[in-house]
Amino acid sequence: MEESEGMAMDSDAPDLVCQLDNVQGMVDALTAVRWKRQQDAVIELSEHGIVLIVEETNCLQAKVYLQRELFIRYEYGAQGRPRFGVSLGLFVDCLNTFSVPGHSSTIEIRYPGPDMQLLLKSVDSLDSGIYAEIRTRIPETISWDYNFEPTGSTPLTFTVKTAALKEAVDDLEWPGASIQITLQPSPPCVTFRSDGHGDLQIDFMYYANADLLMAFHCDHQVSYRYKYKFLRATTSNIPGSVVRENRGSKLTIGRGGLLKVQHLVSVARASTAHPHVDSAGYQQPSRIAYIEFFVKPEEDEDS
Repeated sequence: MEESEGMAMDSDAPDLVCQLDNVQGMVDALTAVRWKRQQDAVIELSEHGIVLIVEETNCLQAKVYLQRELFIRYEYGAQGRPRFGVSLGLFVDCLNTFSVPGHSSTIEIRYPGPDMQLLLKSVDSLDSGIYAEIRTRIPETISWDYNFEPTGSTPLTFTVKTAALKEAVDDLEWPGASIQITLQPSPPCVTFRSDGHGDLQIDFMYYANADLLMAFHCDHQVSYRYKYKFLRATTSNIPGSVVRENRGSKLTIGRGGLLKVQHLVSVARASTAHPHVDSAGYQQPSRIAYIEFFVKPEEDEDS
């Protein structure tokens, strides 16, 4: 559809040319939504930045928001919001070839190429010969419009340390099972319960451990069950940098039990954001990639 102009100048004026000075940060952000080997993703371009969308079986959807402020150059020339499909694994693997440990690599991303490819090249003098083309395809329409709505005037939401959330989900592992998440206002508590092998339960008490459960808003008890494999996908590939930075992840239950899980990944330059010293991530929100998962609850057949 991008070729509909039919002008000879199209190849001279791509929809997007952008440069990024932290390839590893982008790899971390995209890896966080890679929950299986073969995954197709849809990339949407706009003047505000890049959004990558992955979904599975109409029950789980993830989005990575790469705002234009993350890029050191962002030249947007398209009409509307072009969309194209790519293999997520291939995209991450290509980006990885540009990422040099201990070195803040800078790459240029351009779309579309002459055959509608996504073009990547290094703009560093150290490795300026690295170049990649990724074949794109016309995306199928995103089949699930999640339409996340709050449950009422008071949001049902809590923020928990990412490391603690990942550990809790890992501990509840029972692949074919469900995980029940319950929020109750008095005493303020979040409970994760696995119903697969006996009665394994993990409680986050708000007042008892404010270091783990950092924020809590709930005015009435609510409880929903989610397939374990979908809940695990929201935490299974969280980058080690996020765990080390001691960040929090925000979980919100919307109307009908739709669960939204939000993580933040730092995409600050390696020279300013060491894995253990990341004040930059908090002081410069523009250098953060936002990741959102949406998980539909299981239908209660026996209610």
